[in-house]
Amino acid sequence: MATKRMTGFSDQVMSLVKSLRTEAPDCVASGVVDMSTGMLLSYETVDNHPPEVLDLLAGATLDLFQGRTVVMIEDVFKERRGVSDDNHFFQEILVNSENLTHLFLRMNEQQDVVAVVVCRKSVNVGMLFAQARRVVREHSL
Repeated sequence: MATKRMTGFSDQVMSLVKSLRTEAPDCVASGVVDMSTGMLLSYETVDNHPPEVLDLLAGATLDLFQGRTVVMIEDVFKERRGVSDDNHFFQEILVNSENLTHLFLRMNEQQDVVAVVVCRKSVNVGMLFAQARRVVREHSL
């Protein structure tokens, strides 16, 4: 029974990656990172990338969302606001590099799973957010 469950999760992750890759505007790559294990679970890209770059993506995603300083900031705000749950404050992060726009979205149900969408810098950011949020919502993990 556990194997069937894992296969189901794996299929859901692959479906999410494929949908992000095809439905996000100007998308050149998409992926899903499991921050609890530090692994890139699945990805699709139009280019070939060195394996070491793909390995670093999971670590970079973890640093963005749950790096030491980020967690310290969250803990201070939780303490001051009297919040005791394990939810994280940072839900979406947009990063613009020289040629690309990278959108990282934490899954609603699985807080340790982050979807990553990489688009050309010319992307309409509003459309990127709208499409990516819709796809993530439809593929709740």
